[in-house]
Amino acid sequence: MTDVTLTIDNKQVTVPAGMLVVDAAKRAGIDIPVFCYHPKMEPAGMCRMCLVEIGRPMMDRATGKPVLDEKGDPKIQFMPKLETACTNPVSDGMVVKTQLTSERAKAGQKETVEFLLTSHPLDCPVCDKGGECSLQNLTMEHGPGKSRFLFDEKQRLAKRVPLGELIWLDRERCIQCGRCVRFQSDIAGEPVIEFDERGRTTQIVTFSDPGFDSVFSGNTTDICPVGALTTADFRFGARPWELDASASICAQCPVGCNITFNTRREAKSDGKIVIKRVMPRQNEGVNEIWICDKGRFAYHYAESEDRLTRPLIAKEGKLAKASWKSALDLASEKLAAAKKNLVVLASGRLSNEDLFNLKSLADLAGGKAILYTDMGGGELTARVGVGQGFDLGKLGKGDAILVVASDLYEEAPIWWMRVKQATERGATLIVANPRATKLDKHAAFVIRYAYGDEVTTIEDLNDKNKIADAFRKAGNAVILFGSEGLGLAGSSSVAAAAADLLKESGFAGKPNSGLIGVWPRANDQGAWEMGFETSDDLIEELKGKAIYVAGADPAGDDPALAKALKAAKFLVVQDISLTATAGLADVVLPAQAYTEREGTFTSGERRAQRFYPAVPVTGEARHDFAITSQIARGMGYILEGTSPSIVFDFLAATVKSFDGLDYAKLAEVTEQWPIVGRGDLYYGGTTYENTQGLGAQLTSAAGRGETYKLPAAKKAKSLRPKEGEVLAVPVTKLYDQGATVVPAELLSERIGEATVTLNPATARELGAEAGELVKLAFNGTQAEVRVRTDEAVSTGVALVPRSFGLAVREPVAASVKSTKKARG
Repeated sequence: MTDVTLTIDNKQVTVPAGMLVVDAAKRAGIDIPVFCYHPKMEPAGMCRMCLVEIGRPMMDRATGKPVLDEKGDPKIQFMPKLETACTNPVSDGMVVKTQLTSERAKAGQKETVEFLLTSHPLDCPVCDKGGECSLQNLTMEHGPGKSRFLFDEKQRLAKRVPLGELIWLDRERCIQCGRCVRFQSDIAGEPVIEFDERGRTTQIVTFSDPGFDSVFSGNTTDICPVGALTTADFRFGARPWELDASASICAQCPVGCNITFNTRREAKSDGKIVIKRVMPRQNEGVNEIWICDKGRFAYHYAESEDRLTRPLIAKEGKLAKASWKSALDLASEKLAAAKKNLVVLASGRLSNEDLFNLKSLADLAGGKAILYTDMGGGELTARVGVGQGFDLGKLGKGDAILVVASDLYEEAPIWWMRVKQATERGATLIVANPRATKLDKHAAFVIRYAYGDEVTTIEDLNDKNKIADAFRKAGNAVILFGSEGLGLAGSSSVAAAAADLLKESGFAGKPNSGLIGVWPRANDQGAWEMGFETSDDLIEELKGKAIYVAGADPAGDDPALAKALKAAKFLVVQDISLTATAGLADVVLPAQAYTEREGTFTSGERRAQRFYPAVPVTGEARHDFAITSQIARGMGYILEGTSPSIVFDFLAATVKSFDGLDYAKLAEVTEQWPIVGRGDLYYGGTTYENTQGLGAQLTSAAGRGETYKLPAAKKAKSLRPKEGEVLAVPVTKLYDQGATVVPAELLSERIGEATVTLNPATARELGAEAGELVKLAFNGTQAEVRVRTDEAVSTGVALVPRSFGLAVREPVAASVKSTKKARG
């Protein structure tokens, strides 16, 4: 793209051709006030706040060259009226006069503010937006000191309108800028709110059921320039100037969204420092300036009343409070005695530093370090995964994206949004899934296969056909694989087939290509990088062993695992809350929530990122890595236990993919576009500028040029349910009943109850009706669930959501019986 040079307020500026005047001014450090314009959206020119004078060189029609004045400079012709800076692209030789150098522009902006205030309520002292309100700030800068309009003619509208249970609308405060409507339509791809009526009676309404049915709804409150849209979570909770800000990483999914925790000390929380809200933090290579509603609202688990505050030791079948010394001594003694019969079972909820120390302990003791997960294939992302330089935001025309066995909207919403945006830039999207997903309408090709045919579907892309050609001929190719309808073995086979496809197509090791796992937890990728393994038969693996569980609740997930843990030789549980697994333990060790400490996560895109402490430590809880270090010391091993940055240094020196990284490297920042910050809220919204680190991506074996082997993909054996049975398959819901989500009471309506989803024809065949309670029985267990019906589900198949108390961890034959018949 060519550059053009123009003059803004007597300052010469060179920017790419096609850039809007308002953005060019921003690049030059000149702020032109806006309300409706947002740098992430197409301009609308609705508010007229960005009025400026624009002059262009006079052109000789005969020669097509600029007309020169007596000094030899191009003659500049200004339009008779002011123009909007947000709709005019720059051109060579253009001259722009903003409010800083033009009295006409200044007067135009003053009049715009005056018009906006004619019916705007003067409730700044009680408005949640006070202190970070664009209208408030621009009124002080450009507005009149006194209104010329009659108070009796003020438009009065409803002030407490629930658009849904998460977002509230104050119609009097709304200035009809359209940012929220355009965000939902153009960026989120979910046009669930719209303008209604005309003229002064224009108002925002929602057409969806439930109201404002979008997982991105909270972002509209960030970009709303006034206090019209507020979240139910923060509404009347605090004033912005009372809040402290701590940089962090969202721990709800593998995307690794950069966030900011806003905290304050308050009387109603007994003088404690608490989290008041979660805000997005800019990282254009990860989440840009957006976060999903789960990441925004599901943080309450970290401050739950069920938090562990002191160590516990089992005495006469009951857990009793104990000192750290006695708990650590007992744990060290029993785990040391186990030697090779030690099993460390950890989840991706833990940080890289925690996982490294746990893996090191298992290796030193000769035991096993097992990742608690139902999704495999992570060892392959370390070989052919995306690496340094990868950015979904760079994929576009000529590139290909394959999403297989994953409902991205439910599993990783920001990836869903970014993949959608890549298709809008011209990328070829291939979606392969057994049922319809929200990503299908953005795909160039949709492949529908039967559950169990995942590997065959991927292998077909190695053949000669239209879809395979589109993938193979791409400049860059990315494969995102998940665990839709799959267990550990099935997802591992999908990963193997996907890795082979990348290698055979020549994409393995390319800078903007590779494999991405859509993991169930925030740091599963970190565990895979560390060398954690999985077990095909975890119950057998745990039998008669000394078990050290950290950040996982297998007993709460599966009765069979609970039985295996009860039979363990010795059980140590390290967690933040008293889980079902902790209730079975011989020793329980209280760990700090990640909001209380420093550390790093590795995202699914293999980007290591730092998070920082936001609130004080709960009770006597300690860092996970420090607890492991103290246990190791009692067993006769030395592991770093004082500083997370030092643990990370050991990690970087041990694990090839982390080579060359340290905390200082992860904390580096570079200039990002658009420029956002708290100093000019009207431009980018209330998103936080990133000053504490963009993170750094890991290298892959293919990217390092190493020789590597790929396992053969095993095709799943066809599971044939008997007559009257269905094939129950596990699927992921964004809002589940997991330990990190349920404490967020605001999300209870979205979470709902345990369900089984059937095709209407299957439901009729089983004598079940939509909405009724049925008994779902499988593997000797049964549960009462509510029936949902969906035409997109194949006949004979039952979708069972994960983390709803139903231990369907892989495809299984199940029966569905009406409770009415059972009672009859």
